[in-house]
Amino acid sequence: MTTQQLLVFGVLALTLAFFIWNRWRYDIVAMLALLAVVLLGLVPPREAFAGFGHPAVIMVAAVLVLSRGLTNAGVVDSVARILWRVGDSPAVQVPALTGTVALLSAFMNNIGALALLMPVAITISRRRGSPPSILLMPLAFGSLLGGMLTLIGTPPNIIISSYREQAGLDAFRMFDFFPVGAGVAVVGLVFISLIGWRLTPQRVKEVPKDDLFDISDYIAEAEISEDSKFVGSLISEFVAAVQEDAEVLILGLSRAGQWDWMPSMYGILRGGDVLLVEADHDGLQALVDVGDAEVVGMANRDDRVRQEVQELDLREVIITAESRLVGSTVTTLDLRKRYGVNIAAVARQGGQLRRSIRTIRFEVGDILLVQGLRDAVSIACSELSCLPLADRGLRLRTPRGMPRTLSIFGAALGLSALGWLPAEVALSAGAVAMVLAGVVSLQQAYKSIDLSIIILLAAMIPIGQALETSGGAQLIADGLSQVSTATSTPGMLAILMVGTMLLSNVVNNAAAAILIAPIALKLASAMVASPDPFLMAVAIAASAAFLTPIGHQSCTLVMAPGGYQFGDYWRMGLPLSIVVIATAVPLILWIWPPFPV
Repeated sequence: MTTQQLLVFGVLALTLAFFIWNRWRYDIVAMLALLAVVLLGLVPPREAFAGFGHPAVIMVAAVLVLSRGLTNAGVVDSVARILWRVGDSPAVQVPALTGTVALLSAFMNNIGALALLMPVAITISRRRGSPPSILLMPLAFGSLLGGMLTLIGTPPNIIISSYREQAGLDAFRMFDFFPVGAGVAVVGLVFISLIGWRLTPQRVKEVPKDDLFDISDYIAEAEISEDSKFVGSLISEFVAAVQEDAEVLILGLSRAGQWDWMPSMYGILRGGDVLLVEADHDGLQALVDVGDAEVVGMANRDDRVRQEVQELDLREVIITAESRLVGSTVTTLDLRKRYGVNIAAVARQGGQLRRSIRTIRFEVGDILLVQGLRDAVSIACSELSCLPLADRGLRLRTPRGMPRTLSIFGAALGLSALGWLPAEVALSAGAVAMVLAGVVSLQQAYKSIDLSIIILLAAMIPIGQALETSGGAQLIADGLSQVSTATSTPGMLAILMVGTMLLSNVVNNAAAAILIAPIALKLASAMVASPDPFLMAVAIAASAAFLTPIGHQSCTLVMAPGGYQFGDYWRMGLPLSIVVIATAVPLILWIWPPFPV
């Protein structure tokens, strides 16, 4: 083993360790790894950032914009309206939801497809009185299976296509993945629908009142008397004093008969001010005892006072890995001042956290009950990268320009599938056309491009090339080819898939594809075989991250709403992984024979 190979393997080992540790986000880890291989002389400095212009990176960005266009046009919402009418039994709900998300994931970002159908699944669970864990894990796994169907279904397919081109062959086209991917997806969906969902844990108890959160019982009007000790104090000081004993939310402030909804916490209290508060019994008592206020009016949540605050929105959202909320608190971000919203409650691992919200440090997957004026809530959720789950009275978006959007999207797919334009050009043209047609605003287009994924791909591509140029990929392939003398070609494909699956369950699946694809090419060369079956095996396996919640964001997003624990995923994920391998290997050998006659 040469010095260069030792250095490459050392950098890769550290990179994988940091991926698994998950202390730093994967794009930061990837950039550190890229800088390391450049400083060690494994990648020339002039080629360090060549990955940002790689066709795979361009295609991923274009697909994200196209996905936003489909969302804006109401395509997914139209499907969701049909899903509301599914039956009461999980035996019907699971195949309907999982099949739908798989179909959507074939043509749009699979995380986006999952996020759009999660509110449907959660609301169905609540209406039927069943744990959401029954539906959410199958939904996440279905989004991964659907990504196997087309070139744009998932980043690993785009990466594998580019590696085929590096091997001197034409890049895989739009539907080249379909024969194998469809077979695997269909068998996988049948397994999930008949057996898999029964293996999911059902720890989350039925929640009363169709709600994950059981928050305050009363809306009350509390008057600050002229001789109150809080006259002249900041509203924030009043709230801090009261919340030492109980949670109280300030919804509005009335002064001289004029209401100010969601008043600034830095406002000054005056004698005669009336605060509209939301609190339980203990909170009302704290207002009197600690807040030196007088409760002058009180109504049940469904009573007259509730009607006066009908402009306020109450929405459940989940914190994504990209959110600024991760690692922060309500106090450090000052959400009320910046966005005009309250965090009414926080849930983690399927249960509401029963402690002061001001002290909670948010984590990925936490579910927040956000309260504020409707527009303010929407803006805050967008800027803080929080995905909506189910708000009170879930509202579907109004479709706009659906025929135009579908025409643009179909044209982009057609130009790519027929080979009239390279996929990256056709898809980029489609993304630009959606902006020009007004389906996606320029601001939405830029926001829809997930920079963390772009940076991850752009940084890992040179590292994958360093693995190849250093001879590291050849070294691993030589070791595997020696194993091939003791096993059959199907056995080698199965071994390659198992290795890729294990890697994709602890690192991002795109990174797994970048690292394993060069090894697959070298292995095919060592066996004097076509590279196609080996590349296709890597593509399928990279998308089969079913064993842990950290391998793919789809699995991460359902963890908290479903109340899952880390070890729950393998219960359905392990047998599903076996089903995928058992289905994929014979299909690959049939459709992409390694030794053409």
